[in-house]
Amino acid sequence: MSKKNPEYDFKWCPGCGDFGVRRALEFALIDRIERSGQPMENNVVVAGIGCSGNLVHLLEGPQPYGFHGIHGRTLPVAMGVKMGRPDLNVVVVAGDGDFLSIGGEHIAPQAARNVDFCAVVMDNGVYGLTKGQSSPTTKFGTVTSSTPYGKIESSVNPLELYLTLGVSFIASGFSGQPRQLANLITQGMEHDGFAIIQVQSPCTTYNDTFEALKGNAKKGIEPGLWDVPEDHNPSDKGAAYSLLQRTGVPVGIIYKDASRPSLQQLVEAQWGKVKPKTVDELLDTFQF
Repeated sequence: MSKKNPEYDFKWCPGCGDFGVRRALEFALIDRIERSGQPMENNVVVAGIGCSGNLVHLLEGPQPYGFHGIHGRTLPVAMGVKMGRPDLNVVVVAGDGDFLSIGGEHIAPQAARNVDFCAVVMDNGVYGLTKGQSSPTTKFGTVTSSTPYGKIESSVNPLELYLTLGVSFIASGFSGQPRQLANLITQGMEHDGFAIIQVQSPCTTYNDTFEALKGNAKKGIEPGLWDVPEDHNPSDKGAAYSLLQRTGVPVGIIYKDASRPSLQQLVEAQWGKVKPKTVDELLDTFQF
């Protein structure tokens, strides 16, 4: 990215939405270390496989720890990091294919546990790294390299899915608004529990939706993005569900349950109920 850090060379196409997500995450982490006084190394970024994986190499200068895992397994890897070192701030970065397809089976268990970390999901509606195949969020009927006659499966609505599965913090953002997105990521990291920030991050090569999202007055295209109303109550699950019935893409916090304890809080509460065993008692358990 620069002469100072030539080894961190981002392999993204020109105009890729992930550049904006990178900048937003950078803003959020720098703000966090300035407020907390903790070093950048107290943050861990866990990535899966895909264009989003480049975010493990984030900043020029001090770097968060980066773990480039395997396809679809960002959530169990992140849980291992968090359970081993609950003092660290763990951030998952993933794409819609990585997170919602092969990784989809891990969302419900982590929502049930309410693990305390934040997932930033870059949704471009295709598998961009492997040449634009159909992903779970690709619209019905779309022609891609893997659906040459049009996609025949219905598309997943990620925000509705997260709400149904019990994720305790759900927000929706846009890569073209890095400052606003940084604020959503910051709130997700500060939330005590499982937070997901779903980000519209268009792929300029295989699924360029910038115009559909931002609109084009000259072409008569209305913006697909709309701000969550100021009077929306994110603690009301029914209101959150009603909000998601509108067409287009909301920008803001959809749902937040601040009253629910995180997994770490529940584990620590159980520790108080456990009577520690002596070394002799532990050795006796291995005797037959």
